[in-house]
Amino acid sequence: MDVNTLRIAVTVAGLALFLALLVHTWSRSRRADHHDAAMLPFAESGDVDVPAAGGDANRTKE
Repeated sequence: MDVNTLRIAVTVAGLALFLALLVHTWSRSRRADHHDAAMLPFAESGDVDVPAAGGDANRTKE
């Protein structure tokens, strides 16, 4: 195996992981989470529910 082949494999794997992260982040199922995060600066001090370490406290399973 040539060093350039290894470099190509690492680059392609990095691109695939980046695209997977992009799809996961901007999927429709994350829309409510993005909206909640966008509204945090406008929330009153007592209105904010801080989720537990898992971060899925407000998510319902369907």
